Amino acid sequence: MITGKVAMVTGGSRGIGLAIARALAGQGARVAITATSDDRLKQAEAELVAAVGSAAVLRVRADVRRYGDVEQALAAVVGRFGGLDILVNNAGVGIFRPVAEMALEEWHTTIDTNLTGVFHACRAALPHLRARGGGWIINISSLSGKHPFADAAAYCASKAALNAFSDALMQEVRQENIRVACVMPGSVRTGFSGRASGGDEWKLSPDDVAQVVRDLVAYPSRSLPSAVEIRSSRPPRKG
Repeated sequence: MITGKVAMVTGGSRGIGLAIARALAGQGARVAITATSDDRLKQAEAELVAAVGSAAVLRVRADVRRYGDVEQALAAVVGRFGGLDILVNNAGVGIFRPVAEMALEEWHTTIDTNLTGVFHACRAALPHLRARGGGWIINISSLSGKHPFADAAAYCASKAALNAFSDALMQEVRQENIRVACVMPGSVRTGFSGRASGGDEWKLSPDDVAQVVRDLVAYPSRSLPSAVEIRSSRPPRKG
């Protein structure tokens, strides 16, 4: 049961992150969402409050690339709800272009958000999870971390590294009752990085990914599904 548990979802103002926040709140968790856009955060907060009430929802503006932002966000969560039980690292960016055409800033933005941002959140969250006697860290990765494709070197590299980071962290903290899982979706209908979402009915829904996260945190304490791949059941045929 996750009723009364406290969760923080980074990148929680839209897409997969908002779907995860909605799913956890729907199961009785108190949920904080972070993002860099105040407008999107306010819209997401309003949606969640309409569903579960203002007492169970907190919005915090934070850029995961900045460690101080993450520390302050967690302090706000603990100050409001009394602790932390679940961290979902969902904040991410995708910049898709050939290596020869990628600007240095685009590379650093991708790596700093998708990988370093997760490190920041995990490092800052671990003392709070230890104070609760355990909890969950769930990192939203991608199948592209295992199956790279052209024009996505930075994105695929960030997700491959995130997979390895998640596995190593899982081994470090599992004896402390802190369970770490890496969720690797395939293509999801989110309009990610400004990409059009028309004609993609075959893709996963953000709610499909959210269901995986919701189910993970409900697993009995004796079990640890540490890596979950989720893909469309019927993608278009190639060729």
